[in-house]
Amino acid sequence: MKADELRAKTQVELQKEILEMLRVQFSLRMQHATQQLGNTNQLRNVRRDIARIRTILCQKVKQS
Repeated sequence: MKADELRAKTQVELQKEILEMLRVQFSLRMQHATQQLGNTNQLRNVRRDIARIRTILCQKVKQS
């Protein structure tokens, strides 16, 4: 997910996006634990997306 796309979203949308990404991360962790995850790079990408969303959300809160 691109930072420009995230900056265009509102704070409420970003919070919903974080919740969804955390659910995806949990699902990927469970797949990894049961050795059903084929592409382990997905975990890294999701973790970075969560960090990116949180960073932009904090920036928006400070601007308000």
